[in-house]
Parts: sequence; C-alpha cells; structure tokens
Amino acid sequence: MTATALSSETIHATSVAIGGRAVLICGQSGAGKSDLALRLIDRGGTLVSDDYTYVRRVDGRLLASAPDTIRGRMEVRGIGIVAMDAVEDAPVALMIDVDRAPERLPMLAERRRLAGVDVPVVPLAALEASAAIKAELALKIFGLAEQ
Repeated sequence: MTATALSSETIHATSVAIGGRAVLICGQSGAGKSDLALRLIDRGGTLVSDDYTYVRRVDGRLLASAPDTIRGRMEVRGIGIVAMDAVEDAPVALMIDVDRAPERLPMLAERRRLAGVDVPVVPLAALEASAAIKAELALKIFGLAEQ
C-alpha cells in the first residue's frame, strides 16, 4: 500500500486543539508531550488525545481524534489519569516534534505525510518554559489553514 492510498493511521502523538485546529505533539515517552499539552490546555486549548492520536483523511484534510479507549483522559505525570474535556475530529494543522532540537532560525517548516496529507513539522523543546507560546506561534506561522 502506498502512502497516498493510506486514509487513516494511529500515531504516537498527544494532540490539542487550539482555535479549532489540532496540533500533534510527537516524541518519545517522557519527552514532554503531555506536559506541553497540559500547558496548552491551561492557555485555552482543548485535549484531543493523549499519547496516541487517530488521524484520518476526509475530503483532502486530516482530522484528529482519540482512540475510544483513551478518549477524554490524560496521563498527568505524578497525578495519574485525569478526566478532561476533549474534542473529536479536529482538523490537523501542525505537528510538533519534541525529540529533535529546534534550529535557531528555521526558514520553512518540514512536512510529514500522514494518511496522505502533508503536515508541517516544527521541532520544539517541550520542557522549555516558553514551549507553549512557541507552539502557538508556530501554529500561526506554519500551520495549515482550516479548510
């Protein structure tokens, strides 16, 4: 099966909707995905999914949802599994990669193909105090417009 034929997949990413657009936060366990998501939620975002996100292509755009088993739940390290308000089918606009060090002055966002849709990718250091603000700025600058 080619990448363009794939219409859905589950990825290792925590996702948060900001202004109606989903940001996928990808990285290894313990890299700060949920920590960054929690700070984005505190700033007005809404949980889509924690740790794993189901993405599917519909009419040329990518939608993010939580798998049924974890919908509306988030692991908060040191606290446990916490129930949270969550949204479904949020249009994906950006992917943040917390495993790679960000460039000082990037020219353009990279792209990664998910379920046949190219999504901009921006590396960020998830545990920096400014990471949530940087994620919001990256969404404004590099994120796909809602279609």
